Amino acid sequence: MRDSDAERLMAVLADTLQTDVSLSPFLTIRTGGPAALFLEARNERDICRAVQEARRLDIPYLVLGNGSNMLVSDQGFDGLVIHLGRDFAQITLEGEYMDAQAGALLPAVAKRAAAASLSGLEFASGIPGSVGGAAFMNAGAFGGDMSSVIVHVRCLTPQGEVMQLDVANLAYGYRTSRIMQEGLIVLSVRLKLTPGNQEDILARMDAYTAERRQKQPINYPSAGSFFRRPEGHFAGALIEQCGLKGRSVGGAAVSTLHAGFLINTGGATTQDFLTLMQIIQSEVFQRFGVQLENEVRIVNGTQP
Repeated sequence: MRDSDAERLMAVLADTLQTDVSLSPFLTIRTGGPAALFLEARNERDICRAVQEARRLDIPYLVLGNGSNMLVSDQGFDGLVIHLGRDFAQITLEGEYMDAQAGALLPAVAKRAAAASLSGLEFASGIPGSVGGAAFMNAGAFGGDMSSVIVHVRCLTPQGEVMQLDVANLAYGYRTSRIMQEGLIVLSVRLKLTPGNQEDILARMDAYTAERRQKQPINYPSAGSFFRRPEGHFAGALIEQCGLKGRSVGGAAVSTLHAGFLINTGGATTQDFLTLMQIIQSEVFQRFGVQLENEVRIVNGTQP
């Protein structure tokens, strides 16, 4: 990115823009270099204006939620990072319907639903992601996913237009969506939940939490399940059968608890994870003929 372009963007967004902000604290895997420009979004106007100006100046931009499914280059992102965090995380309830801004965290949304005796989000109670990221990739667990509760999603197009898409028009599939395919930005989501017994809802959430603690390395920084589930297989099982549990590169390691998770044991770099990923893909392919695809979104330089 040219200095002159950055200066022009700063002139427009001077009240909200920061420079040279380390991204590792914003990513659950705790690696990644700095963002050349960083915006903490407070409202839809901030987001729309930032996208419009970045496009006008031909500055690459990246939208970041809780950073739970992302790996950013050690060199950082040479463009504008728009962070949808706690300042863009409002949750409101109206009967069986819940509206949540993109920055709201899934555990908070699930707890709010449970407090109102509403069922449907128990599966999300332990997912360390944001509503926006979950709607983007159709996050799910324990047999549930976002497509089962979404009514509509309010999005911003790359051209700067705000549009509302009903769930039937979102082309949801396993960890994919129209939002992902078209590069849309989730602004907010409307969910339809089901009245239920609060004790039962909380019991399911507790059971899911206990299972996560037993089977997933939640005490280490990670990006969650690193690989997509290949058809007819489970990525973690293939990796384990290759004897790769515990394999490490620098501070990045295959979890000994669940081989589908790559964890930061301390001081890992993004390159450590990329190298480990390639080793795993190579060995799994050589043994089983299965090409593992990363579920984690990898951001390099100016390519979001």
